[in-house]
Amino acid sequence: MNRKRKIGIFGGSFDPVHLGHMNLAISIKESCQLDEIVFVPAKVSPFKGGLPPLASSEHRLAMVKIAIAPIEEFEVIDWELRQNTPSFTIDTVRKLSQDPSTQLHLILGDDQVPSFHLWKEADELMHLSPLIIGTRSPVDGKGQFPGQWVNIPLFDVSSTGIRERLFQKKYCGHLLPSSVLDYIYQHHLYC
Repeated sequence: MNRKRKIGIFGGSFDPVHLGHMNLAISIKESCQLDEIVFVPAKVSPFKGGLPPLASSEHRLAMVKIAIAPIEEFEVIDWELRQNTPSFTIDTVRKLSQDPSTQLHLILGDDQVPSFHLWKEADELMHLSPLIIGTRSPVDGKGQFPGQWVNIPLFDVSSTGIRERLFQKKYCGHLLPSSVLDYIYQHHLYC
């Protein structure tokens, strides 16, 4: 019997995608021996008060494609970006789970754990795609929340902080893949 392909699903606004995202994805892929990670940019997060990301869907998709291009086991899907409503992870997971040759895992940062119970159909989501949670703090005592906890190297960066630095014309080459930063400058994003 063939082994199922282990696929990590990594969603977010990616406004912009940065080295913290890449660090989390690579660390979890290697630690959990995933075959592939699928990046899923969200059109509008239901948790951000209906406020759309600053960069357009097209620009955010392009930046993710550029960032992951060197990594063969990473891909991006634009399903959520093509919707006219807020993105719900459960819908994407249901669509991906139709392939019986795959075993899905939802990738979260530990900052998403406190609000995970508010996600649409959270229990079903955990059933269809068991959680892998990246954390920078010790894993001890995390057992109260179901999922596989993975220590990742500290890389403290946020899209909000990057947007502020770009607006202030501050250097950001240490926070983003250089190809993504070039794209941001070329298209005059976040300034």
